[in-house]
Amino acid sequence: MSEDLTLDGLAVPLRALRLLAVDFSHLPAPDVRMSPVFPDRLELSFHRGLPDFEVWREALGISPAAVVYREQGDGRTRVLKASADFAGSALELTGYSDACAPELIGGAA
Repeated sequence: MSEDLTLDGLAVPLRALRLLAVDFSHLPAPDVRMSPVFPDRLELSFHRGLPDFEVWREALGISPAAVVYREQGDGRTRVLKASADFAGSALELTGYSDACAPELIGGAA
């Protein structure tokens, strides 16, 4: 991280976000995060369940095999993570869901 980083230093993830907004405007809105700590990374997270994560994963062509599953909060929260390169940015998708919620994961019940 550079203490002298300006907004222009975030041009790569900002450009990726702009392209996502144009190409995937019909998809569910994610929480968006960029940080000067990782100036080439764009993070999209989904807190309303895993189906939104899955729609984005499929739209971006990320293989189901590339998704990492874990749990947090003593098993109360399911977490899916996937990464891809998009428009020069390291794109990170994260989906959260209550562990007791009956949801589709990877197209299977």
